[in-house]
Amino acid sequence: MMLKKSMNELIEIINNNLDGIIKSSPLNTKLEESMQYSLDAGGKRIRPVLVLLTLEVLNENYKKGLQTALALEMIHTYSLIHDDLPAMDNDDFRRGKLTNHKVYGEWKAILAGDALLTKAFELIANDKNLEAETKVKVISRLAHDSGNLGMVGGHTPIELHTLEQIHKAKTGALLKFSILSAADIANVNDETLNTLDCFSEHLGLMFQIKDDLLDVDGDEKKLGKKVGSDVENH
Repeated sequence: MMLKKSMNELIEIINNNLDGIIKSSPLNTKLEESMQYSLDAGGKRIRPVLVLLTLEVLNENYKKGLQTALALEMIHTYSLIHDDLPAMDNDDFRRGKLTNHKVYGEWKAILAGDALLTKAFELIANDKNLEAETKVKVISRLAHDSGNLGMVGGHTPIELHTLEQIHKAKTGALLKFSILSAADIANVNDETLNTLDCFSEHLGLMFQIKDDLLDVDGDEKKLGKKVGSDVENH
């Protein structure tokens, strides 16, 4: 099929909408500045773009998934802020810029991550393009995929034989959500849902394997962060 929007066009749409969410807040403190700093740091926007592209493939208007896509990017950004903290990966750079805690301090970076996480669910709950039943399905899926059985659980050190499960949880869960949330929004049949479920699981696993390899032999200038942190942190 012919997609109505290119990937670059969708990235621009996502960036333009991310730019205004925190800035429209009635508060304008260092916390909001810290949240926006990490949202503005850029990145490939793979996860939110996958939401919109999947909707296009399913012949659904991508705009129905825009708030969900923005919420997903907020959760991804919060996870990066917390990953970079001294107690975690202790990184100085992310996406070619100083990490949040290096600019705003550790406690404010923690709060910025917390605030982005909760703001994400607010976005979906207030989405006027989705029916109440669809919102519940999307919120439930996002809570699962970003929690202890998903992204957060994928950061727990465990034995080598469970590495594949870590990959599926750590990065795979949110990539899987990108595709399956679009399926929820488009209200697809069970056969289509199962097909997309299988595809998204393999995509997430492949992505995490590649990410781990880049931490060993990647180009720091292209990655925007140092390599070798996985080895350093065992």
